[in-house]
Amino acid sequence: VQLVESGGGSVQAGGSLRLSCAASGSIFCMGWFRQAPGKEREWVAVVDDTGDTDYADSVKGRFSISKDNARNALYLQMNSLKPEDTAMYYCAAHPVGCYPVLMRFSQDTYWGQGTQVTVSS
Repeated sequence: VQLVESGGGSVQAGGSLRLSCAASGSIFCMGWFRQAPGKEREWVAVVDDTGDTDYADSVKGRFSISKDNARNALYLQMNSLKPEDTAMYYCAAHPVGCYPVLMRFSQDTYWGQGTQVTVSS
């Protein structure tokens, strides 16, 4: 499965961005991770084929993840953005598991190339 992200950019604090990820095929679980300079890659949100979602505490109430199974597409609506949200955002997909730790470290996880999100204060 190939993953291609789009929608990143620069925005002021309090603004919004919508990220998209196009997958070359269907896959059970998809999610978003991010990595800021000098920091470990961390999970942001995941969603499975049934629509069940999970969010990192740092983005709950501000970000919304959704998956269009018919289009093999993943989205991340980001509202009320903060400077600490600045990072490279990666689309990820896993064939059987929708657990952030599994997705982060599994050799079966597919990764996109990333899209940069920069939030200025």
